[in-house]
Amino acid sequence: MLRFKFLASAVPVLAAAVFARAEIGSVSHPCIALGDTSVELTSLFWTAGVHVAFTDDPAQATVRVQITEDADTADFAVVDDGLGSEPDTCQTSPSTRLVSIAAQPVDDGQVVYLSSEGPADYRIYVRSKTFSPREAAALIVGARGGHGRFEAASL
Repeated sequence: MLRFKFLASAVPVLAAAVFARAEIGSVSHPCIALGDTSVELTSLFWTAGVHVAFTDDPAQATVRVQITEDADTADFAVVDDGLGSEPDTCQTSPSTRLVSIAAQPVDDGQVVYLSSEGPADYRIYVRSKTFSPREAAALIVGARGGHGRFEAASL
C-alpha cells in the first residue's frame, strides 16, 4: 500500500517535469540571436529571468516601443517568412535568456507602451507569420532590459 501511495504522489510531479522539459526545449517560441546569446519567449513564468509587461497608459511605461511601417527607420526588424531564413540561429543553451510576458509588472521588470506613433526608445518593424509586434517588442526589451541599442540580431 505504501508503494502505491508513493507512486500516486510521484506521477503528478513526473508529468509536470515532462511538460516543463518539453516547453523549455521547444523551438516554437519566438526567438532572436544577439551575438553568442539567444533571447527566447517562454510561457513558463518561473523559468524566465526577465519579465516584460505591457500597458495602454504611456505614463506607466518604462519603455516605449513604436511600430513602424518602414524597415529603414526601425531599430529592429523582424521579417522571417522569406527564403533563406536561418533555422539554427536560436538553439537553447545555458546562455539563452528567457523572457516572459507578464499580465502585471513584476518586481523591477520593464513595462512597455507599444504604439504606432509618438516618441520611442525602440522602433520595430514586424512582417511575420510567427512573430506578433507584441512578441517582438517583448524580445527586444527583454534582451536589453530596456537599455542600450543593438549592433546586430538575427532570427
